[in-house]
Amino acid sequence: MSSELSMRRGFIKKAAIIAGGALIISPLAFAKSLLNSEEKEEEVSPNEDLMREHGVLRRIILIYREAVHRVREKQDLDPALITKSANLIRHFIEDYHEKLEENFLFPRFEKAGQLTDLVTALKNQHRTGRKLTNHIMEIAASKNFKSHGKDFVNIISQFICMYEPHAAREDTVLFPALQKIVPESEYKEMGEKFENEEHKLFGKSGFNGIVSQVADIEKALNIYELSKFTPA
Repeated sequence: MSSELSMRRGFIKKAAIIAGGALIISPLAFAKSLLNSEEKEEEVSPNEDLMREHGVLRRIILIYREAVHRVREKQDLDPALITKSANLIRHFIEDYHEKLEENFLFPRFEKAGQLTDLVTALKNQHRTGRKLTNHIMEIAASKNFKSHGKDFVNIISQFICMYEPHAAREDTVLFPALQKIVPESEYKEMGEKFENEEHKLFGKSGFNGIVSQVADIEKALNIYELSKFTPA
């Protein structure tokens, strides 16, 4: 009886140790699964990445519209805010976003013989956009900014008139067609390359840091609150 009791006690002890280990491991495993789930949720597809960058472009267009309104109405306008906006266009839209399109998207469509006329038009507009940004920067940096009001309004209007349909056509035609011409594995790899390039150029804050800079300009112009755009 003593030997049998000893064996039972040993079995119970081992079972308790195993159960205890399970209680320790399970929460850790559960937490790890949550982290993995969160990491997966943070993944952004190439199309979503490009389209949210268009959101930055559109918000700067709203800044430009406000600037044009103020110049036309002879209201105060700090040209430094235009310089900041143009710098965001130059570094985030032209040197990053458009380079992604030129290096990763356009060549694939050209190779596939798909949407080639659209790609040609988009590439031409990229070149034109950079020239317009140069002019905007030059006027904003001028000591006599107010004297260039007419030219400023004209150039900003050209920028807006070109980029609104440009972004809309990419969002509704080019980007949706991308997944049809590249394999799923390549599409996913493209998204990772986009993310790496974003953090390489703009640091850990990446896209969110850019949005924060845009918001600061909007606040300075008193156009940050979305409700201001609601008709009375």
